[in-house]
Amino acid sequence: MKIYTKTGDDGTTSLFDGTRVSKSHPRVDLYGDIDELNSIVGLAASFSSNHGFQEKLYNLQRDLFAIGSKLANPDERKQKEKADFCPDKITSLENEIDEMEKHLEPMTSFILPGGSQCSGFLHLGRTLCRRAERKLVSLSQDESIEGLYLHYLNRLSDYLFVAARFANHEENKADIPW
Repeated sequence: MKIYTKTGDDGTTSLFDGTRVSKSHPRVDLYGDIDELNSIVGLAASFSSNHGFQEKLYNLQRDLFAIGSKLANPDERKQKEKADFCPDKITSLENEIDEMEKHLEPMTSFILPGGSQCSGFLHLGRTLCRRAERKLVSLSQDESIEGLYLHYLNRLSDYLFVAARFANHEENKADIPW
């Protein structure tokens, strides 16, 4: 199978249901941001030496891939089981946040993004997550979007903030106070 199809040479792309839309369509723009976030999470994982933490980040990537897949599917046609998404994902994020926070000192001020390389990329991921969340809100004003994705992205940005602090903790790097 060739990677190039040439069908997008006219500036359009195909959604999961076969509908052709502009590559600048808000839906395509949104799942492009989800893809960018996914890449940053993978990059962050590559800088962690904690294999358990890496695996949690890889699981986030799988979730983000599923959300991107769902967003490319406006008619909710049947997809692979891998793309299934349930509210338990949000509960899992909350539990992981709580677990990481057990290892962190309480915050006494705002902190600047940075510290270790892993932390820096997780902070960047947090900002990309917030951008995707804003675009999802905007798209949901015009189209029917599953509310679960908005809840997930909102919680994910919290997770990425705590994960960035946790990555610094793992590397014995202090958070940078503002």
